[in-house]
Amino acid sequence: MTEEFKVSGEEILKKVKEIIKEGNARKIIIKNEKDESIMEIPLTFAVVGAVLLPVLAAVGAIAGILTKCTLVVEKK
Repeated sequence: MTEEFKVSGEEILKKVKEIIKEGNARKIIIKNEKDESIMEIPLTFAVVGAVLLPVLAAVGAIAGILTKCTLVVEKK
């Protein structure tokens, strides 16, 4: 099952954190306005805490570049 969210660049990090907190996502894919995959974040039980910090930093950097994007969330 997948869900898609259209968000602005400044909302990306907030939405990614929200999805991670829900805990039922397997993977998050960030796509640009041309529907090209920019980043894929696999989420497993092993990915928690400090391991996510570099990933969230990268998402924050992407947020500064993109104005609009799509988050594709693969759920369990």
